[in-house]
Amino acid sequence: QVQLVESGGGLVQTGGSLRLSCAASGRSFSSYYMAWFRQAPGKEREFVTYIRWSSGSTYFADSVKGRFTISRDNTKNTMYLQMNSLKPEDTAVYYCAAGYCTTSATAGRYNYWGQGTQVTVSS
Repeated sequence: QVQLVESGGGLVQTGGSLRLSCAASGRSFSSYYMAWFRQAPGKEREFVTYIRWSSGSTYFADSVKGRFTISRDNTKNTMYLQMNSLKPEDTAVYYCAAGYCTTSATAGRYNYWGQGTQVTVSS
């Protein structure tokens, strides 16, 4: 059974940093794209970034480009989201997701989801 478990969320001031982790288990993800999405209260789920597990190639939403970095550790089957220069508009529940052979910023293309971790950026 595939499991994605996020951790690392919390409260941080504007300009601060957080690192989120997504521990993946239950299958090989070598052919998968792993992504981060976020959802703020009253808003739709929004794409943040993805990484191709095998090659490490990445893609970012314009809203986070230059501030966020995505990476993965194959030995730990864990994906990370390093968030720097955080803004109040980054406040949301952050979800990790896994999709088979997909290069997409569309949530519906991803097969597996974690439960989410709250990130709150105070002004």
